[in-house]
Amino acid sequence: FNHEKLVKNKRPKDKQDVVRMMLPMSMRCNQCGNYLYIGTKFNMRKENCLNEGYLGLKILRFYFKCTVCHNEITFKTDPKNHDYVVEHGASRNYEHWRDAEVAQTALKEMREDEEEGNAMKYLENKTYDSKREMDIMDALDDIKQLNKRKA
Repeated sequence: FNHEKLVKNKRPKDKQDVVRMMLPMSMRCNQCGNYLYIGTKFNMRKENCLNEGYLGLKILRFYFKCTVCHNEITFKTDPKNHDYVVEHGASRNYEHWRDAEVAQTALKEMREDEEEGNAMKYLENKTYDSKREMDIMDALDDIKQLNKRKA
C-alpha cells in the first residue's frame, strides 16, 4: 500500500455547506412583510465570500428562505463592526441601542477633538468628571445609609 498514489479529493473553493443556525438579528422579509425574529433556527447554506476579507478574517455569506413566501434571504458577516449585514431579500429591524452607541462614540470623539489642542478645556472636562463622580458617590452613600436604617 502506497499512500502517495492515492488521489486527494480537492474541495471547490465556492462550495456551499448546509448548517443549522439561529438568526443573529431580527429582520423583515421584503416580499411578504413577515417578521423573522432573532434566535429562530433555520437550515442555511453557508459559503465563503471569495474575494472579500477583513484583516485576514474570512467573510461568510448565509442563504435561507422566508417561512411564509419562500423568498431567499442572504446576509453576511461584518467582522469590522462585529456584526452582520443583510444583503438581499430582507431589511433589518430598527435597534434603538445601536443609535445610542453611535451617539456615545460621536460625543466621545467630539470631546477628544475639543481637548486635543486646548489644555484648559481638558482640565475643565476633568474637573467636571471628578465632580460628577463625587456626586454619584454621595448619592450612593445616602442610599446605603437609608438601607441601614430600614434594616
